[in-house]
Amino acid sequence: MNPTQAKVIDQVDEREIVGLASELIKIPSFKPEETPVATFLADFFGEKGYKVELQEVEPGRFQTIATLEGTGGGPSLMLNGHTDINSLTRRWRRDPWSPVVEGDRLYGHGVQNMKGGLASIIMAAEAVRTSGVRLKGDLVVACVLGETQGGEGTNFLMATGLRTDMAVVAEPFGASNLVTVHSGIVHMAIHTYGVTGHVRQLEGTVNAVVKMTAIINALQQVEFTCQPREDLPDLPKLNVGSVIGGLGEDYILVEPPYIPDMCTIIVDVHFLPGQTVDGIVADIRRVLDPLLAEDPELSYEIEIPPPEFFKGGRRLVMDPLDVPQDAEIVQAVARSHEDVTGQTPQAIGTVLPYSYTANDTCHLWNAGIPCLLYGPSVIRGSGDEDDSCVIISEMVQCTKVIALTALDVCQAESE
Repeated sequence: MNPTQAKVIDQVDEREIVGLASELIKIPSFKPEETPVATFLADFFGEKGYKVELQEVEPGRFQTIATLEGTGGGPSLMLNGHTDINSLTRRWRRDPWSPVVEGDRLYGHGVQNMKGGLASIIMAAEAVRTSGVRLKGDLVVACVLGETQGGEGTNFLMATGLRTDMAVVAEPFGASNLVTVHSGIVHMAIHTYGVTGHVRQLEGTVNAVVKMTAIINALQQVEFTCQPREDLPDLPKLNVGSVIGGLGEDYILVEPPYIPDMCTIIVDVHFLPGQTVDGIVADIRRVLDPLLAEDPELSYEIEIPPPEFFKGGRRLVMDPLDVPQDAEIVQAVARSHEDVTGQTPQAIGTVLPYSYTANDTCHLWNAGIPCLLYGPSVIRGSGDEDDSCVIISEMVQCTKVIALTALDVCQAESE
């Protein structure tokens, strides 16, 4: 490790990383309610001299883009992390908004996806700034919203025209894994329609919920048209993630004596490179359309994306990712990993099961920005609880590796 690298690494402080992650945990930021964490981060960066932009992605919904400006002449790097968090599940035992440290674990809802990684990229930029080392290229910290909606924030950021030469997205896939491959994701709503009436006289009624059961059963038999990949053997995957049925387009649920005339399921398909959304829909229709001939009372409709009526329902399609392993950003992170740990990364490329998901890298790659996934491991709830945590030592390692990657990519002024 050279003196410039050592100077930056010396600024990485575990207490500060855990402290920032803890402050982020305390601010609930479900989609589309990320604005409070965006304003917190805007103040955090602003006090430290970053160039800060609060971007209004939708009316009243903001994300924070902070730039540690370079002196000029060097490549630029984006560190990307999302501020939105997953829905809170029912079996949490700890207070989800009160961070708790237990050994090498930091508990708190949202830290697992991905406020632990978000804290790591922010503190990596801070390690560079506080070291006094000046970068030639800009270091952009993009704290984006709506990743769990298909990347609303990063897609918006790309639409503004902002580009960097390379990017790292700190999803929680492990501090020894450099992930360059992931599946595509498309969400769709499938609706069935009925004819309502009171249970006292069923003649002439059609129960939309009952009709949906045939749709759900048929979806288990879908065979997708695709070229299999040995490194992604379980793809494609289809999951019926939710179902709602009731009266009218508002799905009134409190009048069970009446036959439901509207039922909707939300379906997720994780798909392979080479597949298209049109092809996926055609494969699904291939098993659903024969049901129409068998049951003249059945009617269905596929809607992509799902209706905005559902909170956070609108979701962008995420394309599959397959970044060459010899891309400069991949090699830069690999070099930095070895500088920090003394070891080569455990895995580069497809890393299962992490490559069975998708994330904001797809929008960066489609915009011409070479990128990869590198972030701290998490432990998700198990047994009789859903409490999740991030591994603190891996947050520290990722912070160091990403800070050195910034020196490598953006070129330290002293070099």
